[in-house]
Amino acid sequence: MSAILKLLLGGFGVALFILGAIWALQGAGILNWPAGSFMLADRSWTLYGAVTAAIGLVLMLVSTRINR
Repeated sequence: MSAILKLLLGGFGVALFILGAIWALQGAGILNWPAGSFMLADRSWTLYGAVTAAIGLVLMLVSTRINR
């Protein structure tokens, strides 16, 4: 059971981190892909992305501490 929880938390954490990083980079105007995205150069998405990526990092950290 704990192995499944560890895998799920870790996988969800990685997904959140990647999505959050993409959102933050788009909001900062660094990643201009896709060209028609509404997030491009919108500073609020930089904050949303940073918070999402941080939550992903926390989930990854928690998943490594299960059954230690």
